[in-house]
Amino acid sequence: MKEFPQSIIFKYPWRNYQQRVLKELEEHLDDNHLHVIAPPGSGKTVLGLEVMLRLNKPALILAPTIAIRNQWVERFCELFLQVKNRPDWISTDIRNPKLVTVSTYQGLHAACSDGKVLEEGFDEFDLESDDKYKPTRLSEVLNSLKSLNLGTIIIDEAHHLKNTWWQSLIQIKNNLNTTVVGLTATPPYDVTYTEWSRYIELNGPIDTEISVPELIKEGDLCPHQDYLVVSEPTYNEIEKIRNYRNTITDIYSSLSIDEQIVLHLGSSELMKAPAQHLDWIFSNMQYYSALLIFLNHNKFEITRNHVDITGNKISKLPKLTKEWLQLLLEFYLNKFDSDDIQVIKHQKYVSLILRKAGIIERGRINFSDDSKLEKYLISSLGKLNSIYNITKFESANLKSELRQVILGDFIRKEYLSDKVEINKLGVVPIFESLRRKKIEGVKIGVLTGSLIIIPKSAIGKMTEEAIKFGIEEVITKPLEYDPDFLIVNVNSQSKHHIVHIITRIFEAGEITVLVGTKSLLGEGWDAPSINVLILASFVGSFVLSNQMRGRAIRTIRSNHEKTSNIWHLVCADPTSLNGGKDVEILQRRFRSFVGISERENRTIENGLKRLMIPKTLNEQTIDSFNNRMFHSASQRDLLRNQWYEAIDNGTSLVEEIKIPFEEEEDYHSLKRLYLNKTIKFFLVELGLGLLIYTNEYLDLLAEFRDLFRTEEGRWTILTFFILGAFLFFGRKLFKAFKLFLKYRDISKDISNIGNGLLQALISTNQIQTPISELKVESTVNRLGEVLCHLEGGTTFEKSVFIKCLQEIIVPVDNPRYLIIRRSRVFSLIRQKDYHSVPDLLGKHKLMAEKLAACWKEYVGNCSLIFTRNSDGRRILLKARFNSLASEFHEKPERINRWK
Repeated sequence: MKEFPQSIIFKYPWRNYQQRVLKELEEHLDDNHLHVIAPPGSGKTVLGLEVMLRLNKPALILAPTIAIRNQWVERFCELFLQVKNRPDWISTDIRNPKLVTVSTYQGLHAACSDGKVLEEGFDEFDLESDDKYKPTRLSEVLNSLKSLNLGTIIIDEAHHLKNTWWQSLIQIKNNLNTTVVGLTATPPYDVTYTEWSRYIELNGPIDTEISVPELIKEGDLCPHQDYLVVSEPTYNEIEKIRNYRNTITDIYSSLSIDEQIVLHLGSSELMKAPAQHLDWIFSNMQYYSALLIFLNHNKFEITRNHVDITGNKISKLPKLTKEWLQLLLEFYLNKFDSDDIQVIKHQKYVSLILRKAGIIERGRINFSDDSKLEKYLISSLGKLNSIYNITKFESANLKSELRQVILGDFIRKEYLSDKVEINKLGVVPIFESLRRKKIEGVKIGVLTGSLIIIPKSAIGKMTEEAIKFGIEEVITKPLEYDPDFLIVNVNSQSKHHIVHIITRIFEAGEITVLVGTKSLLGEGWDAPSINVLILASFVGSFVLSNQMRGRAIRTIRSNHEKTSNIWHLVCADPTSLNGGKDVEILQRRFRSFVGISERENRTIENGLKRLMIPKTLNEQTIDSFNNRMFHSASQRDLLRNQWYEAIDNGTSLVEEIKIPFEEEEDYHSLKRLYLNKTIKFFLVELGLGLLIYTNEYLDLLAEFRDLFRTEEGRWTILTFFILGAFLFFGRKLFKAFKLFLKYRDISKDISNIGNGLLQALISTNQIQTPISELKVESTVNRLGEVLCHLEGGTTFEKSVFIKCLQEIIVPVDNPRYLIIRRSRVFSLIRQKDYHSVPDLLGKHKLMAEKLAACWKEYVGNCSLIFTRNSDGRRILLKARFNSLASEFHEKPERINRWK
């Protein structure tokens, strides 16, 4: 067969966004690519199948796992062919292609490679003969696809192609005249520009992106919210953490004033004659900076030569922190060469101290990011109690309607006993923890690749469902220490259907809490009835976090009122000001999805801040925060209304840059000092105060009227009046002027920078959309945060703009070109700031000069500095010390908001 039978048709009506894509299909396929981004549950699979039918050519469909591969075949047979058995013109073997060939990326790569590579996603349910995976050369695969006249390649979950599988596929694409259809829920926006370019080369430019708010509006996804439960480490975990922290602090205190290091480094040729080591200094600025900071901390006299090189006064050097000491020690142990026996002996001594404390890991010195602390926190047993509290809470609210899934990383079968003390986090420990505490009405099950447990009460439903798949007998055995649970034995007859069977038991309510691994249930698994999801996984990546979360936000035909609560677990480090490593992982995870904000009414945005997690996590703030989370989670009807109200407040999801407001005082009490808003109000306030002061002063002068009779007396009165006014208003005036200088209309500054950047990107062909269709939007919200984004253009162009803008306004690191921005306040006070030229524009001199020219037009006077020569390196060194952007405690970040 070379074409599809004309009788094939999708059995359901198309959703609005699917219909829109299909209507615009010819336009999208002008470049032989269709690249669609849409969340899990939005129907990407059926859309891809329909496009395949309309192209009407032999097709190769590629999926990331065997489970998803099989899902493509099942959906095609069920929803299009409307048959149970797969026709012989559909193949799942890349070495034996047919009209429709469905494979995995790694299966394709294995076929094209000279070495054996097993496909990703195999477990006990998927094992097949090794003969299938004997290597075949690329030429053989190409010849078989050419003879088939392959015309369509569908790439499902296209973000997976950051791996080496891309190499095999891009060669097939380049050697065959095919149309590529790329489908993904999570484009890899967080990768390097090179990786992104490779992604776009294969999938083509993004044609359409469907956002979560749009799909909720259309009823294709359900209203949902992310909630967070913060736990504290157990007593033993806290002791281990504190002991380690104390060890780190002691070593820091000792080495920060180590006389031998001061002596050896202070007497080095680098310190004596820095002008003779300029090449090294400019190539190792971090180490050089750390050296100066360390010696200054120890009151070592730093000569004028070093001041000339850095362009900074010694008093402006930063304080010695653990991060700076870390760099200093890396230099001392790895870069500082000496023939002096005493130096070598002391280096070995310092290295030994650091290794014993675990501060040196994999050859790197690390004072603040120790893997031991990370393990204590991400696998803290305190999370088991959080899972119990969530399950008990959701069970009490939803009762028999509860359909809760808990995803973990490891199975840990060794804990399948009522006598083993639970001291690790995993699927079995979670199951055991809940089983032992026996929450009334909760029916617990386990579904992993190698272990399946069901409640005894579910055996009837399981037998019924097994028969539908042609399985005559379900083999089970009682859980040895609890006969209320059964372990399911999987054989060759049931291995390909067992996941579907357990899923149907769960959907029917015979299991209300299902515990499984993210590898089996995190991507591709479909159970729309899920209304509670607990992510007990350590993963923080952009892609996988969103995939796991997508399990819970699907709609269900039988319940149009469905809402979902998605629970995240975090263990706060009591010895860390920012909450510790587990909070950092969570922050990374929350960047990848949007939800209702608790900071601003009727707002949809991404990021952890939308949940208003306290800056400082202690016993009081943790209890208060958790109580607020549970209270919000109980208001499912309110959640539904909040989504619909927020959706009405916008039309699309916008990626923008956010600059935080960094003052302890409330923004509302300070924003009146913004010049563009209410500087007049300040002058009126000052004038009224001056009238009151003058009136009181004149009343006081009534007693000294004789002084008015002489010129000298009048000058005395005027002098005292001015001095009094200065004392009376001086502090207030100074504070107002300082705040004005710091917080003058930043949004206008960012808008000007953004317009200059946009013009440069257009002039250098990095953005193709005409300038008439583009606009830089900059605003300040009620929290004082400056927000900036690009209106118009493609999704990729918006991402390029935001990425470049972020590189410009964050602290200077090591750019190829630097822009020095000069300005004056009231034409009196000079200000100088340093900005990196974004990597995209800094690759070539002409592109950097174009940005500088646009900067002068839109922002103001500036100088462009090439930093790869001695003069440029000197300026760059100064810039890294003095960049005004580095004053932000929180750095500017990229966010998504519904507007």
